[in-house]
Amino acid sequence: MTLMLLMLVVLSLAAANGANDNIKGAATLVGSGLTDFRRAITWATLATAAGGMLSVFIANGLLQAFGGHGIVPDGIAGSPGFLGAVGFGAGATVWLATRLGLPVSTTHGLLGGLLGAGLAAAPQEVGFAVALRSMLGPLLVAPVVAIVLALALVPLLRRLRPRSADDVLCVCAEPGAPALDGTSTAQARVHLSRRGDPACQSPAIELAGFSSPRWLDRAHYLSALSVSFGRGLNDTPKIAALLAVTGGLGTLSATLAVTVAMAAGGWLAARRVADTLAYRVTRMDPVEGLGGNLVTACLVLVASRYGLPVSTTHVSTGALFGIAAGNHSGHRAVILNILGAWLLTLPLAAMLAAASYAAFLHMSVS
Repeated sequence: MTLMLLMLVVLSLAAANGANDNIKGAATLVGSGLTDFRRAITWATLATAAGGMLSVFIANGLLQAFGGHGIVPDGIAGSPGFLGAVGFGAGATVWLATRLGLPVSTTHGLLGGLLGAGLAAAPQEVGFAVALRSMLGPLLVAPVVAIVLALALVPLLRRLRPRSADDVLCVCAEPGAPALDGTSTAQARVHLSRRGDPACQSPAIELAGFSSPRWLDRAHYLSALSVSFGRGLNDTPKIAALLAVTGGLGTLSATLAVTVAMAAGGWLAARRVADTLAYRVTRMDPVEGLGGNLVTACLVLVASRYGLPVSTTHVSTGALFGIAAGNHSGHRAVILNILGAWLLTLPLAAMLAAASYAAFLHMSVS
């Protein structure tokens, strides 16, 4: 297989990733009515591209993890035929899910591709223990953590949201009680309250006031950009690894090529997955959308920093499941379809990679 053909396979996978994943950080903006799809995907694409390019400096551990080393022998891991089969298995799986409007994990697809191609290439030497320990564990735990955090965070944010345009949320400082000698016996206490509440009246001093729900809406936009940035940071090196380990492209060149392909795929083909996440999983208001995005951004950014291959799909959709559990408006059939797609992603990618390995190997030596 020539480097050019391998690049086409990997960039097709990157485009599929963008189509399925780019909108995930901004879908809550659409579902809660803050903006429309086109504006949301524009901002999400720009933030994803920024995260993708910065991954060269921050998330290099993920590029090493998804090069296949430790899962198959090094001589096989760097071969174009093996990498082509991995990219094809993962890419075909993600494109199929995107066509059906189902959010799935490219990370699961890549892991399935690595295992399937590995079984076809060297069935006795596949490092299942490495795959389970370093990759599959974080993938399984992350959505559960996202559900729990979303259930806890959304009620807290709802208490902070001003009740009307005339309502003012205040940061107040209450001085300590004076002693007989005129000194203060306690430090001043800073707390959050609402203007007019006894806790925010004299002698308390108002330090800052927020007089409209707009500040939370702005935080929602910022959280959406953070999720998209974190997604680019976490996913780009996983795909760029398929190009970089051959030595045909440097890390920076591979990352740039993958980032461009992800942006194009998201811009052109994200609508169906966006509709599923924005409207079909659960109804949501801006507070719920903000809570889900904050949970997703925190988990994905922390995972990227420490080289943990969590799935943005599982985290962001897990947060939506948490919202659905909290407001009791989840659409059970849609949720079950998504969970079914999650279960099938890895084995389907593995089967496609294993079935195509011989063809890609033949191309690489012809």
